Amino acid sequence: MLRLILATMHLVALGIGLGGVWARARALNESPLTLAAAKRAFAADTWWGIAAALWISTGLWRLLAGTEKATTYYLHNHVFYAKMGFLLLIMLLELWPMITLIRWRVDAGRKPDTWRPDSATADRIRIICYVQVALVIAMVAAAVTISRGYGN
Repeated sequence: MLRLILATMHLVALGIGLGGVWARARALNESPLTLAAAKRAFAADTWWGIAAALWISTGLWRLLAGTEKATTYYLHNHVFYAKMGFLLLIMLLELWPMITLIRWRVDAGRKPDTWRPDSATADRIRIICYVQVALVIAMVAAAVTISRGYGN
């Protein structure tokens, strides 16, 4: 039963994460970028963060507890390392947007009447979001490949 719950939560995180990062990009695409659009981006960013926590926690649990396959199966699979490489890229790409959006949230909370998000910065974050979407899809392709027995 644990195996099914972990697998389900891992896949639920996929929907939450892709929806969150896509919605964040769409909210940051508005021109001019308003406080309302920034608040939608903040909400989507929160869902993206929830999905990341869910993915990582369920993924580690599944890996280390051997609920699907033995841990050694994954640790000797080169496609698994590619999947982890995609995850690492997503996380590295997320550092700057995460810090920027945290700063924006604080500034917007302190000065809601005068604060305006920087459109050029929003454009860069939006592009990063779309790259992250592609990397998540690459992770899914790697996961399917691993589950079909490739990479060993």
